[in-house]
Amino acid sequence: MSQFFHIHPENPQKRLIAQACDIIRKGGLVAYPTDSGYALGCHIGDKNAMDRIRRIRDLDDDHNFTLVCRDLSELSTYAKVNNSVYRAIKSHTPGAYTFVLPATKEVPRRLQHAKRKTIGLRIPDNLIALALLEELNEPLMSSTLIMPDDEFPMTDPEDIVDRLNKQVDLVIDGGFGCAEPTTVIEFIDDMPEVMRVGLGDPSAFEE
Repeated sequence: MSQFFHIHPENPQKRLIAQACDIIRKGGLVAYPTDSGYALGCHIGDKNAMDRIRRIRDLDDDHNFTLVCRDLSELSTYAKVNNSVYRAIKSHTPGAYTFVLPATKEVPRRLQHAKRKTIGLRIPDNLIALALLEELNEPLMSSTLIMPDDEFPMTDPEDIVDRLNKQVDLVIDGGFGCAEPTTVIEFIDDMPEVMRVGLGDPSAFEE
């Protein structure tokens, strides 16, 4: 049975954040709130947890996983960006955007897009997510919690427990989430292309 933590969305309890991170470090899979919908998150190097995400969401090998980061200081470690791309990302973070970028060698191969060798990166505007990232001191490997037959992310932590009980190790209740995923921007040859329109305003990246 999944554990269930009520964490305050504006003042996350440090004790519960620490316990959640301990679960993640030990290989646990966590459903947690972001500034868009809820997401599934696990330790960046945990293949077993990543495979569990694939099974829950019925994902194929072409799925771009996302590294959720606490700030832009982690960006250059995991993605190749020039100054203009960095400035574009900086002006829209934190926020409900996922940026798909060429991966560096620091990104495990299994996390990269199989053909394009890219990785999704994002910095959420959510205090619970940011508290988890600060405590972990590294990014979370994540995927939006959209079930195979659903169009939008799950928003109710009680529903997440009902549907994913025993499939995840922890559900963090941070209140109702937003029913939209992030807007996905892929930088191809340093030029932005809107791949998915979601909660983030895509107009700044459209010609």
